[in-house]
Amino acid sequence: MAMTTIKGPAIFLAQYAGDAAPYNSLDSICKWAASLGFKGVQMPSWDGRLFDLKKAAESKSYCDDVKATAAKHGIQITELSTHLQGQLVAVHPAYDEAFDGFAAPQVRSNPKARTEWAVDQLMLAAKASQNLGLTEHATFSGALAWPYFYPWPQRPAGLVETAFDELAKRWKPILDAFDKVGVNVCYEIHPGEDLHDGATFEMFLERVNNHPRCNILYDPSHFVLQALDYLQYIDIYHERIKMFHVKDAELNPNGRTGVYGGFQSWVNRAGRFRSLGDGQVDFSAIFSKFAQHGFQGWAVLEWECCIKDSEQGAREGAIFIRDHIIQVAARAFDDFAAGGADLAANRRMLGIR
Repeated sequence: MAMTTIKGPAIFLAQYAGDAAPYNSLDSICKWAASLGFKGVQMPSWDGRLFDLKKAAESKSYCDDVKATAAKHGIQITELSTHLQGQLVAVHPAYDEAFDGFAAPQVRSNPKARTEWAVDQLMLAAKASQNLGLTEHATFSGALAWPYFYPWPQRPAGLVETAFDELAKRWKPILDAFDKVGVNVCYEIHPGEDLHDGATFEMFLERVNNHPRCNILYDPSHFVLQALDYLQYIDIYHERIKMFHVKDAELNPNGRTGVYGGFQSWVNRAGRFRSLGDGQVDFSAIFSKFAQHGFQGWAVLEWECCIKDSEQGAREGAIFIRDHIIQVAARAFDDFAAGGADLAANRRMLGIR
């Protein structure tokens, strides 16, 4: 694949939307994002202050208005997100109460109805993405096997396989719906989801028959916290990576806590999310690999720092992403020394008579 220049900077609005200006309407939050230097916004589909998912699925004119509101400030809608709804496609009973708040009030305390609602939300998101002219969609896989990620007591034979069979069964119709509208489903690979590393993504991909719409939202912060090689991950899965959350993290294990965090607050954990440039992620290497492998998506800031204020994180993050985007070379550095193609000369240089 030819090298490409990443689009950006963009920002995920989920952590910024609120009841106070400028975060309480699409118009004002796009104006705010543009003032910081962002070129795109990733839209949380569940936040009615910014976006009406049902209306977007039903009305092309509404979607045109959404795009026009953003464009007025020089902003593009980069993708829709259904992280909260995707989580509810598969919920282990241990998390029923914790995740009920993600769902519409009328389906809470009813796992079957909640799952049906979540699937319908994804179906709406497929149509809304099409109406907005988008090609990628961000979500979570949900989780049935996650409570058993550490094998003690030993997992019974077939437990994980059964969980992934069921997960694939639930997602296959959703993937098919996205395929009909030409949109990629990009699962954020994330602890707490059954799809949390490379091996689990492969297990799921196999069960959905290598579905062309089954793809990855790459966020290196979640790999730092697992002590996983986030650079090699790009080399292995770059053909399936269609989205990129630019988020920093650090892992500083010590004599008290390690990867599992000791049930401590985020600020006291060995593994912590940080604002861009404050953590350990080698973003220069990441942006280089994405340029090399021809990544065609957006570089989207997601702010989740446990120390720095969100406003400072956004302001500095826009500059950080801008300065890391590589304008790929249009010509080779040694073109000046090219001697042209001459088969006879080549044969002579190789001693071929």
